[in-house]
Amino acid sequence: MMGGDPLLSGFEDSESYEFETRAIRAGQPHDPRTGGVVTPIALATTFAQDAIGHPKNGYEYARTGNPTRHAYQACLASLEGANYGHAFASGLAAEDALLRQLSPGSEILLGDDAYGGTFRLIDKIHGKMGISNRAVDLTRPELIRDSWSANTRLLWLETPTNPMLGIFDIEAICGIVHDLGGQVVVDNTFATPYLQQPLSLGADAVIHSATKYIGGHSDVVGGFVATNDEDIAEELVFIQNAVGAIASPFDCYLAMRGVKTLPVRMDRHCENASQISEMLMSHNAISDVLYPGLSHHQGHQIAARQMSGFGGMVSFRLKGGRPAAETLVVNTKLFTLAESLGAVESLIEHPAVMTHASVAGSALEVPDDLVRISVGIESISDLLSDLEQALNFIG
Repeated sequence: MMGGDPLLSGFEDSESYEFETRAIRAGQPHDPRTGGVVTPIALATTFAQDAIGHPKNGYEYARTGNPTRHAYQACLASLEGANYGHAFASGLAAEDALLRQLSPGSEILLGDDAYGGTFRLIDKIHGKMGISNRAVDLTRPELIRDSWSANTRLLWLETPTNPMLGIFDIEAICGIVHDLGGQVVVDNTFATPYLQQPLSLGADAVIHSATKYIGGHSDVVGGFVATNDEDIAEELVFIQNAVGAIASPFDCYLAMRGVKTLPVRMDRHCENASQISEMLMSHNAISDVLYPGLSHHQGHQIAARQMSGFGGMVSFRLKGGRPAAETLVVNTKLFTLAESLGAVESLIEHPAVMTHASVAGSALEVPDDLVRISVGIESISDLLSDLEQALNFIG
């Protein structure tokens, strides 16, 4: 049963319903005590037992299992087309739980564009535990065979990537890696399960920073792993309990509330981002616009095939280099200068200094003329006007 709790499967035959229906209903039955239509926040840390070793409904201690967490896990697993879903305290905690399944001496192949925190975790934390890593250009999947070694166990990729908005062919990559005996983890944070479903394309596990589009309102930190691999799932359950980096009941409630509006939010994010990317293309201060919805984007055709929309993230480079980028990001009025992404309000940042400082000097280094915007769901006319006035500060 998705999420690991048959009592919270939501409604029968949930996979026969469309995505939007499952986002609101899957894993979320009415409260059996009151009839409440919203899943309760179960704050209890411990649960009464009928007899020694026989807890009621399978719950014994909140770190091990919690009804609100199980409801959320069931819902998001359903949206990813997964048999198993596991919620963690943050995206990095979710990543760490997957990485703990590797043995010392293992090697990870990593796409050459990735979130700085992911690289830091893999390189600086798990590197101390004997896990090595190498970056590879995944826009050329044939390079995987040349980079694969006897110790390589895992290929880790984002698509679209953070912050360069690169697109990788999930199905082709999974075919090669599985042929080599490895596993593939796809970070689906930017696309969300509404736009892209990596498990259906062959991925072994999908990971989310639920802080972003899943929560969608800049008010909850969380992480999530979805998989159809029973061995991976069993290990994740063990790590949830043994390590304890779980999502709290209230955080699960907030994330689950966000999921209910994910489809309508993503439609608006995509619509606004598309119009903004077109405007940026025509501005003489900008040297390149990185948005997979643009026909000139290197990964446009792949994105059109494996995604149902092109997302709400847009990155672009300034002709004036770092000074121009820094001038721009401090002169917007609606686009808030802040880290993170994927919420209803629009954000702007300078990745080289902010979210990706940890990859400086590595193969994943970000150009310092790059600006990344997370396009929110405000009025598109207001967003366009704000960017235009801010761009005027750099000519």
